[in-house]
Amino acid sequence: MKKVVVIGGGLGGLSSAISLAAKGFDVTLLEKNRHLGGKLMQVNLGDAHFDFGPNTITMPEVFREVIRLSGENPDEYLNFIKLNTHTRNISSDGKVLDFSSDQEKMKDQLSRLDPTGAKNYESFIKEITRLYQLGSSQFFRKSFTSNTDYLSPGLGTAFARVRPLQSLHHFYRRYFSDPFILQALDRYATYIGSSPYISPATFALIAYLELVEGVYYTRGGNWKIAEAFEKVAKISGVTIRTDCRVTSIQVKNGKAVAVEVADGETFPCDLVVMNADLLAAYPALVEEKDRPRFSDRKAASFEPSISAFVALVSLNTRNKQLLHHTVYFSSDYEREFKELFVERKYPESPTIYISNSSVTEPEKGPSGDNLFILANAPAVKKESVRDGFSERYKELIYKTLEKQGVSINGQILEEKLITPEDIQSQFGAYKGALYGVASNRKKDAFFRPRNKAQDIGNLYFVGGSTHPGGGSPMVTLSGMNVADAIVREWNA
Repeated sequence: MKKVVVIGGGLGGLSSAISLAAKGFDVTLLEKNRHLGGKLMQVNLGDAHFDFGPNTITMPEVFREVIRLSGENPDEYLNFIKLNTHTRNISSDGKVLDFSSDQEKMKDQLSRLDPTGAKNYESFIKEITRLYQLGSSQFFRKSFTSNTDYLSPGLGTAFARVRPLQSLHHFYRRYFSDPFILQALDRYATYIGSSPYISPATFALIAYLELVEGVYYTRGGNWKIAEAFEKVAKISGVTIRTDCRVTSIQVKNGKAVAVEVADGETFPCDLVVMNADLLAAYPALVEEKDRPRFSDRKAASFEPSISAFVALVSLNTRNKQLLHHTVYFSSDYEREFKELFVERKYPESPTIYISNSSVTEPEKGPSGDNLFILANAPAVKKESVRDGFSERYKELIYKTLEKQGVSINGQILEEKLITPEDIQSQFGAYKGALYGVASNRKKDAFFRPRNKAQDIGNLYFVGGSTHPGGGSPMVTLSGMNVADAIVREWNA
């Protein structure tokens, strides 16, 4: 029985561990934090409960599939609630557009806000459906472990058909004319931590997921997905060690032979699956001489995705204008992305996202709203953030919300701030990036670091920095994809 060590217990690591255990591998999973699920974790403040992230769930069948691989019934572990009207978008001058998977509702709103968009909406849905179907058939379910994986004729044909040379913003302009509607749709680029003015139109398939298939919430909190994976991993025979920080991967003759942890214990292995952030962990855990084709310089050459400045706030009141998801947009979105990616600084007038899960599940905030408030932030720079900056930026966000009618100050029971530096430290995220590599450059959008090390024949990668990309469904798929590749290669 082949021994596999999985480094990192995020959704990618858990899905690969479950998949490999189901195929007869002896799997040990090592996680540096005390919880599994990575950024998908629960935070409690008094009687209020929060998902740190992700707050928006799409493609629920992917998570159910992992549980089925273990032989368990997903209905006994997960209850997904569809949010038919899921995201309220509010412009800086007070316009409102509620995103919904109900196409008639969308067209009715657009008829008032963007008549051109209303007329083109069915054509728009048809095109993003095509993009999604191409992505699903040619990209999502494949691992890229060698050069030959990139040479498939079908892959080349599909690549040419997913609008790789057109920007996401330019794509939306083909169908919509109102600046606010374009802004609301452009925000989908942040789901991959990128800029809509640069990243490829291919990623309009994200709009398909929300506007056609719909947005979901997991009853009890989205962190229940990680809890379910942990339970079925144990049932499947996976050995799980939490509070166990990996310090090195021992390599001999181009093979990983053992994984060492902070207390000096070593875990001999036949294979290693790394779910820790590839750009940060690979250089940290493997000596540079053992990875000549992925040098420290190469690792540093990738552009990190955006990070986040987050305030978790428990209130003693409820704001009736908030849906489960609400976004308050800045007046100059293009300027905001220039600040994030070019100037590498916090936006002076940030777009603010709020998740208020107590709208759907009131017990998550018994005393009032449980607000997960997020503003996009730049990746961590070498120079440290100025003293007191977090408090000042929090107050900027609160004052912006106050102007939009959402009272924060004076209503707070408890609050907690989470910065990009915190994300970098707790989750080992490369420069605090939420989604690994940004998709602003074509090579990074379509040719992310492959799922297998070029210099170490039995080291595999899963998670947001590798194929098929960031976001909870994609990293979960990466775990299953890599497990399938390992089974094929090792014929276990």
